[in-house]
Amino acid sequence: MNLLVVSAASLAAIVVVFAVTFAIGRHIGRYNVVDVTWGLGLVVVAAVAAAVGTGDVLRRLVLFALVAVWGLRLAWHMHGKSAGKGEDPRYANLLHDDFSVANVAKKIFGTQAVAMWFVSLPLQVSAAGGPTPAALLPVLGIGVAIWVLGVAFEAIGDHQLKVFKADPAHKGVIMDRGLWSWTRHPNYFGDACVWWGIWLVALYGWPSLATVLSPALMTYFLVYATGARPTEKIMTDRPGFREYCSRTSFFIPRPPKAHADSG
Repeated sequence: MNLLVVSAASLAAIVVVFAVTFAIGRHIGRYNVVDVTWGLGLVVVAAVAAAVGTGDVLRRLVLFALVAVWGLRLAWHMHGKSAGKGEDPRYANLLHDDFSVANVAKKIFGTQAVAMWFVSLPLQVSAAGGPTPAALLPVLGIGVAIWVLGVAFEAIGDHQLKVFKADPAHKGVIMDRGLWSWTRHPNYFGDACVWWGIWLVALYGWPSLATVLSPALMTYFLVYATGARPTEKIMTDRPGFREYCSRTSFFIPRPPKAHADSG
């Protein structure tokens, strides 16, 4: 019964968060503000789940802390990245330049609201679940370690790219240094690690194990829906990008090739 309460409260919070974001987007004339809401919204869901849930208190607090650190950092980063700029080309392409209320509500806000509720299922189920069995404590530790790896990849990758772009000499140049020489998308890879880590932390039994589709969906979004693939589609004609792709891993980090593949 508590799971129904947690889930309903989480859904209500998500609806409110996205309704406010939609109003802000209409007011400022761009909808990439939803990127800021993604992190903040999941922090709100984690807070609601921790407050309403009656499951293991320590696990609820740990999960809230992990999501809060990740989400607040991401929201601040996305705010700085998008402030004062126009619409994100990814969203313009997704909408096919149809910025009608119905189209925007369906393709951006509605889709992301549903995705947020589904992705947060591990938090919801865990908040209503029993204590973490002793046998799963090592798994919890592994989950925290993967989360740390993910946050590090996101934060360091974002910082490296920001510093690189701040140098006028790098205008139009492909970023291929630091973590960006090991993977073309350290931020998206890091995000995927964060949610697989959170899923492991949330485990306490069979009900929580069944939420594996949530981090799987998040990974799909990060790779195919709104993340790596759409970003590369926009960048494909930039000078040097194809050569960069030939020597740098797409998603999973690995040492860069010494030389680009011929042809």
